[in-house]
Amino acid sequence: MRSEVWCKESEVRKMDDLDLKLIKLTQDGIDLVPEPFKEIALKLAIPEAEVIDRIEALVERGVIRRFGASIGHRVLGIVANAMCVWNVPDDRVEEVGAVMAGFGEVSHCYERVRYPEWDYNLYAMIHAQTREECKHTAHDISRATGISDYTILFSEKEFKKTGVRI
Repeated sequence: MRSEVWCKESEVRKMDDLDLKLIKLTQDGIDLVPEPFKEIALKLAIPEAEVIDRIEALVERGVIRRFGASIGHRVLGIVANAMCVWNVPDDRVEEVGAVMAGFGEVSHCYERVRYPEWDYNLYAMIHAQTREECKHTAHDISRATGISDYTILFSEKEFKKTGVRI
């Protein structure tokens, strides 16, 4: 499991040294063992319950945005990845984005600024076992949203994939 850190400046000031040590211990993942929080507690020399309480408090305050499991999709055979870029009317971005995000094959869905030479404003990362499956998902999304102006950009090579580090 990995924690993803995003901090408001006011929340950073509320953190103590133990919070920072806890974040640093979990940001690259926690061990897949029966009692992972107990192991973290031993490293920090605090009770396991305090580790859990601190993580919950950091999540509630918005310091840790997400704490969850990350699956190595390439290991599972999901090797066809495509960023599908969409030209969506500005007044439909919320509605269309929600539909796209609802597809199980979509892991990320973002609105971006348009540029004069680039009309696309909604981006959806599609994962599948083959490029044809990615194309099929993009077609299904197009049908579900009524948006037909899109381009599929397939990933060729992954150079780096990490969350924010402190």
